[in-house]
Amino acid sequence: MSGVMTLTELGVPLAAFGGGAAYARVKAPAVYWSAIGLPVAAVRFRATYASTMDACGLTVAPSRLRILFTRATSRREIRPVPPKIKRIRPTTTGLRVRLRLAPGQEPADVSASAERLRHAWGVHSVHVSVVKPGVVELRMTGFDVLRKVRMPRRAPSGPMVVPVALREDGTAYVRDYRPIPHAMTLGATQSGKSVYIRNLVKGLAPLTVALVGIDCKRGVELAPFAPRLSALAIDPDQAVELLDVLVEDMEGRYDLIRHQQGIGASIADEEITSDIWGLPAKLRPVPIVLLVDEVAELFLVATSKDEKRRDVMVTQLIRLAQLGRAAGIYLEICGQRFGSELGKGATMLRAQLSGRVVHRVNDRPTAEMGLADISPEAVMAATSIPPEMPGVAVAGDSSGGWCRIRTPHLSLADAARTCRDSAHLVPDLPALARFRPHVPPAPAASDAVPLVKPFPATS
Repeated sequence: MSGVMTLTELGVPLAAFGGGAAYARVKAPAVYWSAIGLPVAAVRFRATYASTMDACGLTVAPSRLRILFTRATSRREIRPVPPKIKRIRPTTTGLRVRLRLAPGQEPADVSASAERLRHAWGVHSVHVSVVKPGVVELRMTGFDVLRKVRMPRRAPSGPMVVPVALREDGTAYVRDYRPIPHAMTLGATQSGKSVYIRNLVKGLAPLTVALVGIDCKRGVELAPFAPRLSALAIDPDQAVELLDVLVEDMEGRYDLIRHQQGIGASIADEEITSDIWGLPAKLRPVPIVLLVDEVAELFLVATSKDEKRRDVMVTQLIRLAQLGRAAGIYLEICGQRFGSELGKGATMLRAQLSGRVVHRVNDRPTAEMGLADISPEAVMAATSIPPEMPGVAVAGDSSGGWCRIRTPHLSLADAARTCRDSAHLVPDLPALARFRPHVPPAPAASDAVPLVKPFPATS
């Protein structure tokens, strides 16, 4: 009888613990990782590090001095040398290990073995990033962080830096406009492209920046952000006028840079290497971010008159893309497709957009439009995004690097509320005043007392 009682006393708590762990692993993976997964992974990593590195071919022969010292001090076997562990830091989503590469190794060697390291240490993924020459960081994640997005508490910040999504390695994906001034966002219907724009607008709203929108679908996507917009064009006729004003403003900013830095007027705009960030703060113009919701609406034509207007708009957009960086004018071009079939100038404009974010698309050629010149693996990743995970995208840039990201869900009402709360930050730009969208006043709460007293309904 005592044996049964002892078995019951031990079995019930163990069963409860096992059931709770299994439930947490599915429903609360972050809690499971912090309580169970992290200690297990850390012990497994420490115990199998040397043998795993040797099996993956990430070791080198020891130096002669090391061989002589080992033979002089002990009789143990001389083994190949793996990369030296500099630091191990646990996180809420995984484990970060900083390694100093052995002589003769390069980061590509470690990146090629990332999948084998993932299976050897029993983690969800392993990503390799270069910290500095000779030092790499292994970013391990204990679970699929893109399944339920939770943005990290600490994210990079700056005058034109906006965290918009979560990377698959658990870090924040930021839109930094100074190194990557122009970007393109592609995605099919219900792929999460609109949510990405909402997060971008929400991050830009508290900054000292002018937001300008072109939404030729009568403003259905960008009109809710009207309180924070400095200008909004809702049809091609307004768009061509707005682009002319932006190009004229850009030329005025170049004149300001010339005057402040003593550059002669005979120097072409293309040869001016400085930008507005080199000007004193009191003279620096406000940066402008131009959001184009559906770029195909600017290219579609039905008559010869529309074709002339299209050519003007495309020419002005190309000029902004080529020269806007130094003037502090940045482009965010969105659409479902962006190929040469749109018409003359489409390929040239797309080539100027160094940042690329591709959500789920309907066909492979669409993914190739945005990612083929970055990496073939990025194209494959974009075409494998499942429909049941909206917001997942592949982000890359002209450097060839790419990663999977997912934007946190943000309702249109929340994004519009942020724009209303930051409406006082709209800069005073007289050139854009006539394009400022009309914002109806918020309805005031009524304090009137009803004349008829309601009676509850009774059966």
